[in-house]
Amino acid sequence: MAQILINSSMKTLLKMLMFALMVFSTMTIAGELTFGFKNPSFSGTGYSSHVLSIEQLQFQRKEGVKDDKAAAEKAEARAAANTTLSKFVTNVESRIFANLSKQMVDNMFGTNCTPADPVAEAAAADEDKECPPKGLATLPDGSTVYWEKDDDAVDESGASAPTITLTVTDATGTVTQLIVPVGDFKF
Repeated sequence: MAQILINSSMKTLLKMLMFALMVFSTMTIAGELTFGFKNPSFSGTGYSSHVLSIEQLQFQRKEGVKDDKAAAEKAEARAAANTTLSKFVTNVESRIFANLSKQMVDNMFGTNCTPADPVAEAAAADEDKECPPKGLATLPDGSTVYWEKDDDAVDESGASAPTITLTVTDATGTVTQLIVPVGDFKF
């Protein structure tokens, strides 16, 4: 059998190695064990910011739902207004109002008034036509348009300056008044 010869320097090195292992192994074994909940709802640490975060998320979700609902309603209204029937009705209304406003302007400025004698309409000259001195139109939304001629008006120099006063009253009662000089608009 072979014998392993260990000399004294190796024995000393071996003893030092064993001592080092015992010392360092006891140091690494010891440690304090602590436990804590990570969720602020259980631990209380950072609870207020946790609650605020949750509240902010809920608020954003509710606002998102409201915004989505409002967007869907607007899209539905646009789709309803974009139908062929809706376009047709809007066009008819526009043409009716354009015709009414043309008749009103014709009566205001005396360009196409009603003849004094409707039977003699074909033979009537422009001088034989009577133009009403005032008029009133009530629109479907409750607004009114009132106009009145003032043929006796004079300007600052005292010269004759007939005017037409156009008064528009909207459905809420707001009044807008325009004074139009008649002589400046003859063609």
